[in-house]
Amino acid sequence: LVDAQKLLGVDVMTPHWEMTFGADRVREIIENDFADNIDFVEQNVVDVDWQEPVFQPYVMKEINGVPVAIIGQAFPYTPIANPRHMVSEWSFGIRDSAMQEAVDSARDEGAQVVVVLSHNGMDVDLKMASRVTGIDAIFGGHTHDAIPKAVEVANAGGKTLVTNAGSNGKFLSVMDFDVRNGKIVDYRYTLLPVFANLIEPDKEMADYITNVRAPYLDRLNEELAVTDDLLYRRGNFNGTFDQLICDAMLEVQDAEIAFSPGFRWGVSVLPGEPITFDHVMTQTAITYPNVTRNEMTGETIKTILEDVCDNLFNEDPYYQHGGDM
Repeated sequence: LVDAQKLLGVDVMTPHWEMTFGADRVREIIENDFADNIDFVEQNVVDVDWQEPVFQPYVMKEINGVPVAIIGQAFPYTPIANPRHMVSEWSFGIRDSAMQEAVDSARDEGAQVVVVLSHNGMDVDLKMASRVTGIDAIFGGHTHDAIPKAVEVANAGGKTLVTNAGSNGKFLSVMDFDVRNGKIVDYRYTLLPVFANLIEPDKEMADYITNVRAPYLDRLNEELAVTDDLLYRRGNFNGTFDQLICDAMLEVQDAEIAFSPGFRWGVSVLPGEPITFDHVMTQTAITYPNVTRNEMTGETIKTILEDVCDNLFNEDPYYQHGGDM
């Protein structure tokens, strides 16, 4: 994945699931694979002991002669939504005040445009845009919203544009700024749909993917079953592939109730199409894939469901952790 990211031509990134490889692996990749290739930025991760920044908060880029600051905002609830032990020495959070300091510092450094790469989620981005001044645009992710028109959010310093570009490579968002005399005077935002079956694949990338998959191809192509229904994992409350996973756990683990974590990736399987091992891996391959069987009281189950629901739909976006039921 790291080599594919470099081949894709990514310039700057901010993290979420990368952290579940563990702090040591994250540092190893940044210091070696990303060196002189990809800028890894986030302003909201500090070490637990000294509350000092772990990574650089932003990077300055000159784009068409305009100095642009790109600030990173890592997923604020990483230690809550993922196992804490993987990043036990780091503290996360939204950290509005630190974001304001990063924006002010970038402006003092000469940035004429300040953008934030965010993994907050759309609702959190909207609230942050109303509280922090000096950000021209937030390019967000996490909640997978495909936003066709940039949302203009007013704040004490002017306005901030908030966008999200969907997920799974379905869209490419393009933001053009008209900068004159050191200020943005106009912008144009376009959410471009990516019709993958109409675009000729990049040969170098296609060859790379083929070579990476080659040793595992026989296993990945193994046909396990044929589906009668559309299998997907993308609804706010449930998905048909989620149901399949839960049904399998009920049967294999001899349980009375099953929970499947609320993340939303994986390839949809069309009715009548074979379900391959590859399909199962796209739905379930995470860095901590353990399945456990536990005894719980009804009260505990109720608490879990209400807690997850609160994470999703709390009226205050800063208490929303994203994901799904």
